Amino acid sequence: MVVGTGAVGTGASSGVGAVTQGPVLVVGATGNLGGRVVDHLLARGKKVRALVREGTDASRLEQKGVEVVRGDLTDRSTLAAPLRGVSAVVTTAAGYTGRRRGDSLATVDLQGNRNLVDAASEARVPRFVFTSILQCDLAPSVPHFWTKKLIEDHLASKGVPFVALRPGAFIVPPGAGWDFWSKGLRHGQLRSFGPHDVRWTWIHIDEVARALSLAVDAEGVVGQKIDLGMDRSPSMDEMAAEFGRLLKRPIRVVGMGGFGVVMRLLSVFSPRMRDMNAMVAFFASGKYVADTRAQAAFLGPVPTLEDSLRRYVATGQLS
Repeated sequence: MVVGTGAVGTGASSGVGAVTQGPVLVVGATGNLGGRVVDHLLARGKKVRALVREGTDASRLEQKGVEVVRGDLTDRSTLAAPLRGVSAVVTTAAGYTGRRRGDSLATVDLQGNRNLVDAASEARVPRFVFTSILQCDLAPSVPHFWTKKLIEDHLASKGVPFVALRPGAFIVPPGAGWDFWSKGLRHGQLRSFGPHDVRWTWIHIDEVARALSLAVDAEGVVGQKIDLGMDRSPSMDEMAAEFGRLLKRPIRVVGMGGFGVVMRLLSVFSPRMRDMNAMVAFFASGKYVADTRAQAAFLGPVPTLEDSLRRYVATGQLS
């Protein structure tokens, strides 16, 4: 099943905003995805400003020539100055992963992003690039998916010129965060968070960062909700077969095993675990599939499955 992309209504049909030569503000720049966005923007010759919370080490950003400004999405009063004079905003901020005490889906992903949208509206920011999630509008049962849909709606209601990029599940290099594959692959196994024969969309995290960096000034994207994925949406059986070709050894798909049992038990007490269980169920529905035509039209060639997994293998020294 392929679900098409759509254009936003209110405030989104005015065309591409007048993109100025000011810096691009990156929100979430100290995170895994946000840091990659910064690198892609710098490689494109863009001036970059990063919104960083008090107490967070931003020395690596400063060493790269990034202008660091202190502020917090959860404190609306700190957002006006960072937004002043920017050519675009890119936000990758996510609180539901709990990087800092007090971070949550409600405080950061929902209210924090609403604060940023409101401040961007007041500052008349020319373009707002929002990191959404594939098929979020079809997943009211998955809280962190549905929150993305609510922020897309808020952007439209405020009339902010925005583009929402909706990536599929991230392929994250070993050692760089949410990597559930490398340990198993060394033993001939590929762990699956859902049925092994259902297709869903994946994309390498660096390709998401590249797309976000291009969206700050790409033509024709304002008002778009753009799916991000690979040239095809594979089943886990197909992923295992491709990993087997790359590693030159048999790879078999295995379920979550004991971890799945733990997730279900913890979901009784943990909202985050309930969210993850709902996400796994949504993967099983067959609805988590990207239509990459807009991605190809506006953001360049769609990455292939083979190249994406080859990058993963090379990074993890698995061959």
